Amino acid sequence: MEPDLSLRVGLSSVCITPPEPVWLYGYSCAVRFTPYTGKEHELYAKTMAFEDAAGTRTVLMTLDLCVMRQNVAARLMARIIEQTGLAPEHIIVNLSHTHSGPMIGTEDPQRWPLPQDMRERIRDYTEFLIELLAEAAAKALADLRPARIRWGRGRVEFVRNRRMFDEQGKYSGMKPNPDGFTDPRVTVLRVDEPDGALRALLCSLACHAVTLGPKNLQLCGDYPGFAKAALEAHHPGVTALFVQGCGADANSEPRGTPDQMECARRQGEQLAEEVARVAAGELQPVRGPIRAAQAGLELPLRQRTRAELETEATGPASTAHNPRRILELLDRGETPATTYATTISLWRFGNDLTLAALPGETVAGYIPRLEAIFDPARLWVAGYCNDVFGYLPTAQIIREGGYEDRGLVCDIGQFDADVENVMVEGLRRLGGTIDTKNRQTEKS
Repeated sequence: MEPDLSLRVGLSSVCITPPEPVWLYGYSCAVRFTPYTGKEHELYAKTMAFEDAAGTRTVLMTLDLCVMRQNVAARLMARIIEQTGLAPEHIIVNLSHTHSGPMIGTEDPQRWPLPQDMRERIRDYTEFLIELLAEAAAKALADLRPARIRWGRGRVEFVRNRRMFDEQGKYSGMKPNPDGFTDPRVTVLRVDEPDGALRALLCSLACHAVTLGPKNLQLCGDYPGFAKAALEAHHPGVTALFVQGCGADANSEPRGTPDQMECARRQGEQLAEEVARVAAGELQPVRGPIRAAQAGLELPLRQRTRAELETEATGPASTAHNPRRILELLDRGETPATTYATTISLWRFGNDLTLAALPGETVAGYIPRLEAIFDPARLWVAGYCNDVFGYLPTAQIIREGGYEDRGLVCDIGQFDADVENVMVEGLRRLGGTIDTKNRQTEKS
């Protein structure tokens, strides 16, 4: 049987290592209050562009970065649109969430004791980065050529739920919880040339990139960076990409060990071995047409009395952060926001694969909710897309409390329990929008 070549694929790989050392992002502790002291390997933006037979084009950009706040994300989106002519719904930017990547933007540096020259260096790097990434998107589109795409799933063993509870069922802190829910599945996309030669491997896993702890001062992509390096070393000329899934409440385990760099390398190589195993086995086709949709959502923020805020403001620093800031707003005579505006995206490749792209540090509990709506055998869910504003919890996590209930980071507010339904129903509506587009195309 002749391979299906109804899609074209373009690739680009661009080094995004800062020209000069900057502070690392991902841990809030004094040992990190300094520029990184070296690099284990370069950081990259790797982009995969798709085009179907009707000329519909999409771009999936993957970044070795921890977070990208809404302001930078909006500016990057505008520059990609300007460079490529794509509509916003045809662009997804995903961050690996490595905690050993550079600080970017202007919002987060305001929360840290950075000297002025370092603030300026981070600002300049951010401006440089936005232009570099817009060019990377254009390069991927310029590289479009016929391809055979297939996909499958595997599994790794180092993913651990990190929400521990005491004997009374009360949240007790961030520790490995072998009984907690995670999604250790590895999603693999294989891209071949028409003659069958391997061209690209994309893998996705729902797990924090935190094998390297706060004492690490080396620039590094953590286990995702090592996985990509291993795949490219074993398959010369192949581009390897990593997409972060809904792993906000899962950590790599072990982590922060005395040999943490080697531990991250081992986990990355374990992931790479599983990707290679899956890619060499029986895979399902990914074909056109491509249908893409995006929607804005107003995510509800929790409303509390002053007395409730004052009680919560005395709790652990991570979860007291927002109550304290809301109290400061009230003391200034200002009114706290009731919602947070963000976007969600959905791509569908024929009847073969649906990619749901969620914003924020998305917890694993969204996966079963979406699998109840979309065919789980053809669903791929990514978190950390486009706007990484802080944690996106489920209603259950909000009821339980704890670290993943800390809410927004630069903006102010914690999510109401109804945020889960708003998010899930928004994606359900996007699925309906794509179904409508399919029916209209079939009639024309």
